[in-house]
Amino acid sequence: MTINARNMLLGSCLLLGLLAAGCSDASDSANPAGAGEPAIAAFEQGKPLAAAFTDSRAAGMKGVAENDSLRLLADDQTGAVAVVHKASGKIWHSNPTDRDTDSLAAGVNKSELSAQLKLHYYNSFGQLNAVNSYTDAVMHKQIGFESIPGGVRVNYQFGTNAKTAEDMPQKMSAARFEALLGKLDKTGQRALMLVYTEEKESGAFVRNDGALKGLQLERALKAFEDAGYTEDELNIDIAENNLNQTKPEPRLFFASIEYTLDGDSLVARLPVESIRYPEEYPVNAVSLLSYFGAGGAEEEGSIFVPDGSGALIRFNNGKTQYPAYQQPVYGSDKTMDRTEDAVLTQEIRLPVFGILKEGGAVLGIIEQGAPAATVNADISGKINSYNYVYPSFTVLNKADMSLNANDQQRSIPAFQKKPMSTDFSVRYAFLGGEQASYKGMADYYRHYLIQTGGLPEPAPAEEKSANMPFYLQLIGSISKQKHFAGIPYQALEPLTTFEQAKDILTQLQQLEIRDIKLRYSGWFNEGLDHEVPDSLSVDRAIGGSKGMKAFAAFAEEQDVSLYPDVAVLMANSGSGFNEAKEAARTLRGDPAAIYPLDLALNRRDRSKNPSYIVSPKTASGYVDSMLEDLAKFRTGGISLRDLADQLSSDFRKNKLIDRAESERLSVQSLAKIKESGMSVMAEGGNAYALPFLTDITNAPMSSSKFKIEDEEIPFYQMVVRGYIDYAGEPYNLSTYTDVKPYILKSLEYGSGVYFEWIHEPNYKVKDTDDNDLYAVNYELWIDEAADIYREVNAILKNVRHEAITDHEKLDDGVFRTEYGNGMFIIVNYNRSAVTVDGRTIEAESYATGGAQS
Repeated sequence: MTINARNMLLGSCLLLGLLAAGCSDASDSANPAGAGEPAIAAFEQGKPLAAAFTDSRAAGMKGVAENDSLRLLADDQTGAVAVVHKASGKIWHSNPTDRDTDSLAAGVNKSELSAQLKLHYYNSFGQLNAVNSYTDAVMHKQIGFESIPGGVRVNYQFGTNAKTAEDMPQKMSAARFEALLGKLDKTGQRALMLVYTEEKESGAFVRNDGALKGLQLERALKAFEDAGYTEDELNIDIAENNLNQTKPEPRLFFASIEYTLDGDSLVARLPVESIRYPEEYPVNAVSLLSYFGAGGAEEEGSIFVPDGSGALIRFNNGKTQYPAYQQPVYGSDKTMDRTEDAVLTQEIRLPVFGILKEGGAVLGIIEQGAPAATVNADISGKINSYNYVYPSFTVLNKADMSLNANDQQRSIPAFQKKPMSTDFSVRYAFLGGEQASYKGMADYYRHYLIQTGGLPEPAPAEEKSANMPFYLQLIGSISKQKHFAGIPYQALEPLTTFEQAKDILTQLQQLEIRDIKLRYSGWFNEGLDHEVPDSLSVDRAIGGSKGMKAFAAFAEEQDVSLYPDVAVLMANSGSGFNEAKEAARTLRGDPAAIYPLDLALNRRDRSKNPSYIVSPKTASGYVDSMLEDLAKFRTGGISLRDLADQLSSDFRKNKLIDRAESERLSVQSLAKIKESGMSVMAEGGNAYALPFLTDITNAPMSSSKFKIEDEEIPFYQMVVRGYIDYAGEPYNLSTYTDVKPYILKSLEYGSGVYFEWIHEPNYKVKDTDDNDLYAVNYELWIDEAADIYREVNAILKNVRHEAITDHEKLDDGVFRTEYGNGMFIIVNYNRSAVTVDGRTIEAESYATGGAQS
């Protein structure tokens, strides 16, 4: 079917008033999985749960599972669950126990406090609506329990198939009405006579909708049932009287949650196959256990959110004027992101969240569905009196399509064809005592990753450096518009040739900078914004293939770790790239493009050529070719610009790759690279990439500083340090205006020092698409870089391969970080001296103590 024909079909659907969700190409033979399947039969609640034990703190709940660490209880009337943590004695509830007395919550906000599950669905206009498991399932007694190994499964039906007034005809002929009355006793006859009125002109009987309320409606429906009135007879009456009446289909949704105990954790799993919905009401997202462990208005505690390096939101912090916290795990899907403005926020790199209370904490680890997840959190005083954090998961994406119909611009929704190819599950780990802290959460998550293969094996002792790494990114060349005889053309502008790079490295070593890890960008296939790596051709402008081989040999001789930089998920239209075949598609069906950023306006510049998001499937092929070509240079390492940093879908018709599948493909590619024997440096460092990395650049060194947040913490660093080396953004391109806070942050977060340079003067990047490289000439920075490195290395080399074992805020602007060997560092960001435990720490300075200090 052609695009024009498809648009005509879609326009016809719109103009005819059909449900947009039900409009699809004539060639689409299959309905989306989960759609159109719900049966009309009454929901069977099942047998009541048998109680293996009870707990006085969980009134009305029945014990359904127990192990050495935990007890699981469930309420088979409401769906609520509770977990007893035996070591601490603390009990954690899925719903606040005092929710009925919350004077702030009202209406749907009140009912959602009793829900465990919320489904967000689209109507025919593409507008979002929602049903929740309390109002739309429990209140209709449409909840059932099944025992499963180690726990229980809760099944919900949202909505009801109960009969309504539309199951009765709007009009009946006198003969048919009298025949119907003849089948009823006096009570039934009276019920119908009260709701049908004789029409004088025709003698027919007309339904009186004003009388069809409450008890009268129930009695009338029962009368029709007693008379054996069927749907076929309803259709006869509709046809006989030319009625504009259609019997509405019940708007029913189905979903299930499985709760199982696993060691010291509760695993809550929502099988995606259990999510069923009417085809005309596709489910956009599900919110799981929104109020698990929620803190009340009188409680002290914090919410942990994984924003960047990590952040805490204090219970009841009074910031009710600010928006709730909401961030997608692993950043936005770039095939869905239509944001024109630049968004300067940190990403979620680790799929975790948590609640901290006095005497106990719970850490949520999203085990399945992280690429489709969003972490949500809010404080008391807005819609209710609770502080809470929870994950939601995208089931189906939606985009708006514009088309012309009768010379008018119309917008209709386009939906993802199939639900996400993953279940959604969260592991809730319960911590007590000293572990009931964000330090305890980080410890737990680090050990969890170690046990599940989520972190790389530590390097052998003989391969460990005695000094902190110095990260350096050099840019080989960029594309720049030049002129010949007044005619513009694009050419490569060399910024750092291989020979110039040797010179910079030699100078660094003379300045006693050790353990140099060099990320070399813009070295092949036409510079920094290179063409796709289906084959690697070293740019002649910086030295060509021979120059690259000689440079790799030089780096090895000088004990410099070389990481040639490659992007595989973004492409420029050029040789080797076919955007029609190889670019990911948006839901609108067009190639997914990203336009350069205009720094002056902070907006995308659509007058320039875009970059394209490569289909994850295509990117896998690039990796194979890249590894084959890179092997001949013997670099020993590779830098991945985007493979550990972003996940995008491909909504290509009949070849959908959603974010979950995109993650699987990225992991396969990362595994191939690691198996090649090379060290792997990467930007960002999302959780799924960690097992394959040796180094991370642009690691999160702060939170996004959202207004609702109260404190940023080095949670990310507490998880990865000792297993992966890392640095934040390059100092010379950062927002730091003074070197002192940068040094203090490096010491507090255990980070390497990072710079990004070119050999040529800064003006060489003027009037190019890379004018964000505004302060990169190495001569302006090399001496200061050496000073920074020497100061940071003098302290951190004592904890070179140690994990961060503790971190705490001692006062405003004063923080204490402890490392695995017992050494601690106290940093003072304030512009005045502070006294800590009898020690004076000068303004914007630090002090050390403990072992090895």
